[in-house]
Amino acid sequence: MPLQTKNSPAVLAEELSVKKGAATVLEGVTFQVSRGEMVGIIGPNGGGKTTLLQTLLGLIRPFAGRTALLGHPSGRLGPVREKIGYIPQSRTHDRLFPVSSCDVVKMGLLSSRTLLKPLASPQKEACHAALEMAGALHLEKRPFGGLSGGEQQRVLLARALVRRPVLLLLDEPGTGLDPEAQHLFMERLRRLQHRFALTLLLVSHDIASLAAYVDRLLCINRRMHIHGDPQHVLQSPILQKVFRCSYDLLERGTGSKKEGPL
Repeated sequence: MPLQTKNSPAVLAEELSVKKGAATVLEGVTFQVSRGEMVGIIGPNGGGKTTLLQTLLGLIRPFAGRTALLGHPSGRLGPVREKIGYIPQSRTHDRLFPVSSCDVVKMGLLSSRTLLKPLASPQKEACHAALEMAGALHLEKRPFGGLSGGEQQRVLLARALVRRPVLLLLDEPGTGLDPEAQHLFMERLRRLQHRFALTLLLVSHDIASLAAYVDRLLCINRRMHIHGDPQHVLQSPILQKVFRCSYDLLERGTGSKKEGPL
């Protein structure tokens, strides 16, 4: 039965455990994301962050526990899947492949029913609107392979937005971007969140940038170690134990460095 209620969370994980072979990747992870929130996920490499997103999307079957998106079990999302946008971590592209930015966005509308059919006018308008939302309308006819990393990311964001989702899951969206491009991308996500009441769940290794924009941070390394207000999480000594190293947190807007656990 669907879990959908008026007040159901956008994202739910309860006692989630995932195994790959004999290895436990996630163990007893429990959290929820309210509708309209922007929540960041941090943790060391190999800590299970990507596996968590894929399990939420129903791409990986959990060993134990349950997950749900928009009130529907992850393994049975059905029509609600069209309300979910996803930007995966692996984004390698053949720069010589002859596809335009508009073509990339159109891929977000393809399904088994529409694969061999030309796009109707409303679908073309949806692609145009998504590119505009992502700040990439001027890139519409340019070859995707010739774009910079920041420009490609905006086009991929447009592809995730083309069905007008209410929930976005993004895995390392700032990978390959310089600090300024990361900042601009996060600013755009924040504006989209406010304008369209989007719920966002983001994985990122750039903790300082993430903490400046999200409503909450979750720290995962196989298990959930700490979650809450970004400043509370950043100042927690638990982070140093999770990452087993230290870091310098660059405070945005001040140019000064702050020693912090990580």
